[in-house]
Amino acid sequence: MTTAIIIIAVALVVAAAVYFFLVRGGSGGGRGLRGRFGPEYDRVVERHGGDTKAAEHELGERVKRHGDLEKRPLTEAARADYTARWARTQEQFVESPQQALHEADALLADLSRDRGFPGESFEDRTEALSVHHAHHVDGYRRVHTARNDSTGTEEMREAFVEARGLFDALIADGPAPRDHGNQQLTKGRGTP
Repeated sequence: MTTAIIIIAVALVVAAAVYFFLVRGGSGGGRGLRGRFGPEYDRVVERHGGDTKAAEHELGERVKRHGDLEKRPLTEAARADYTARWARTQEQFVESPQQALHEADALLADLSRDRGFPGESFEDRTEALSVHHAHHVDGYRRVHTARNDSTGTEEMREAFVEARGLFDALIADGPAPRDHGNQQLTKGRGTP
């Protein structure tokens, strides 16, 4: 009987520790979530009017819902198709930035669904993506917003370049490479 009580007590302590470190971020409270979500953390705090407790609750709920999501691998054919689509979209940017943003937005939605990220709506999809790709999801948001705005060409170019980080992260099995290969759209090289 005593052994069973000890086992249960140890299991509860371990479960509490896992929750504390994964959701709350260890001894630093929000520092774990801030580190995990980066700019997404700041965006959510701002959306909650500076209420870090509410923002951390929301982000913790996202981790609970999407943290154990298993990404589906892409076949080599699908990877090649998406890479070709991105290259065509990037080339299209020079002639029609607005249309290229529409294409990039649709491509990222398709790619994220193929990788197993849930979400029928844009917001649901970006919430799931933010748990696994928080440092890149803002580019997707910027493309989604800029595609219908009267945003200037430079802002559209910046959004497109930033969205490439999410594209690279979703195409790769690991983290996105630092150099996104957007030579055509990088300042000073074929900038529209």
